[in-house]
Amino acid sequence: MKLIASTLFLACTVAVAAGPDDAKGLWQTADKAGVLEFKPCDKKPTALCGRVVWDKDAGTSSDTCGVQIAELQRYEGEAWRDGWVFDPRDNKKYKGVLRVKNGEIHLRAFVGAEVLGQTEQFTRIAALPESPVCKKS
Repeated sequence: MKLIASTLFLACTVAVAAGPDDAKGLWQTADKAGVLEFKPCDKKPTALCGRVVWDKDAGTSSDTCGVQIAELQRYEGEAWRDGWVFDPRDNKKYKGVLRVKNGEIHLRAFVGAEVLGQTEQFTRIAALPESPVCKKS
């Protein structure tokens, strides 16, 4: 009986813990102005890359379609880390850490220590909005 209880507890714990694949997919910004896709990097499949695949301003001068916004080298301690995050609003790269919590991505950008950074949250979506269409992704 103890073995069954221990096995069930372990199975539930594993099901709840985030893994490296949980970040892959489509994620919408909090203001619903953009969608990022996180997937293995083309040139380094063990790393995680994020790119803008939908932008409410697609086709305008402020279009960010196709812009790579993250490259994180390794997954450790329930987070992707050791890489960079790009903020197209200020055109700067920062150190970055990505965590999946409660079905949301928490992408933290920082200079120096992680505690001094800022976190953006993204919500998983199943498909891209229909319009406008990104031509550069």
